[in-house]
Amino acid sequence: MAVLEIKVYGASVLREKSKPVEKITPEIVNLVKDMVETMYTASGVGLSAPQVGISKRIIIVDSGDKDVIVLINPQIIYQEGEEISEEGCLSLPELYAEVKRYAKVSVEGLDLNGEKLVLSAEGLVARAIQHEIDHLNGILFIDKVGRAKRKLLLEKIAKKGKK
Repeated sequence: MAVLEIKVYGASVLREKSKPVEKITPEIVNLVKDMVETMYTASGVGLSAPQVGISKRIIIVDSGDKDVIVLINPQIIYQEGEEISEEGCLSLPELYAEVKRYAKVSVEGLDLNGEKLVLSAEGLVARAIQHEIDHLNGILFIDKVGRAKRKLLLEKIAKKGKK
């Protein structure tokens, strides 16, 4: 397993709509293993393939139970309620903002064996799943905040870039 480079704000891959995984190959399995290693090394709770420079529809999320949820070609099939909570992102280091998300979601996708997987989540896991699926569509959490807050966050990014 290897720790991959996490792409940060400004990398074009973070704004692309990712392509579906057509077939689960040994390369995809190895990519997922490397993503898990990368996520934990960076102290994250979720990671998408675009964040490591791969425009494929793959996400991983720490379930909170020492297991990692792997979803290939994930889609939210049910959502309920709403919550506002602070979010950060490994691709936007040291930036945080209050973001509104669904409180509960059900999602379907494929597991690493190519089997259909349907799961329901709430709390941090539901938030992380939604955050990572957004990455697959070129959406960052700063796109989900008000105009004034987004402007402040972008100014912080610009200041960091000048250091």
